[in-house]
Amino acid sequence: RMSVPPSRGCLLDLPWEDILVPHVLCHLPLQQLLRLQRVSRAFQSLVQLFLANMRCFDSSKIGPAIPRAAFVNLMKDNEVLHQLVLQNCSDWLTDRELLPVIGQNHHLQQIQLKGCAQLSRHALVAISLSCPNLRRLSLAHCEWVDSLSLRSLADHCKALEAVDLTACRQLKDEAICYLAQKCGKLKSVSLAVNANVGDGAVEEIAKCCPELEHLDLTGCLRVKNDSIRVLAEYCPKLRSLKVKHCHNVAESSLSILRGRGVELDVEPPLQRALVLLQDVVGFAPFINLQI
Repeated sequence: RMSVPPSRGCLLDLPWEDILVPHVLCHLPLQQLLRLQRVSRAFQSLVQLFLANMRCFDSSKIGPAIPRAAFVNLMKDNEVLHQLVLQNCSDWLTDRELLPVIGQNHHLQQIQLKGCAQLSRHALVAISLSCPNLRRLSLAHCEWVDSLSLRSLADHCKALEAVDLTACRQLKDEAICYLAQKCGKLKSVSLAVNANVGDGAVEEIAKCCPELEHLDLTGCLRVKNDSIRVLAEYCPKLRSLKVKHCHNVAESSLSILRGRGVELDVEPPLQRALVLLQDVVGFAPFINLQI
């Protein structure tokens, strides 16, 4: 008896916008999508449709070797991005590639540009003018960030909740104070590895940002006890504070926060001494900690 083979449909016969884009392609890594669009013109059109409706672009999912031309091609039709992560693109990413993407995506809520050293202050100005809904921004190790561009960010992105300015060495207290005054919803701020940041910036953040939960002051050598006490007074929601290598911050100010259960990255003096003693002579386990 002869059986009739079942008819086989093509994947591309499924509805693109209702099935393939939201339920199939969204589960494929970007690297596979790049390969898939080489299969045929139809698959190329399908992938381009997906890319045009993609809400999140994360370069780390492709790898640091993403070609510049590939990035431009991937982003050329997208106007609905909510998240843009470009931290692995420092070797080739310049204003020329980034500005068109920023200019056509006005719904961006999170931007990650950590270590993108070849950008300029114009990138931050473009972000401030094009992304009024921005919530989270990482500019860590972007030494091109200056006071004027940060003021532009503060003037236009007042819904900002988290900003990472680690090692943005051009910034001084005045610019940080202006940011705090304009962006009172900040919950997470990093000013780490910035020798120009002092008590003025920390006190202004404390007084203007009552929702503050996380503050990183690692290596801010000009920060002293006075500003830490102001932080304790004005920020009841503070959950973590990093002050490692802040040599002018002592336990006299930290103990207030420690008593409230705030997570600190430095140990109390006695515990720190015991750890050092144990490392040197191995006696710490025999010391009665309840004395």
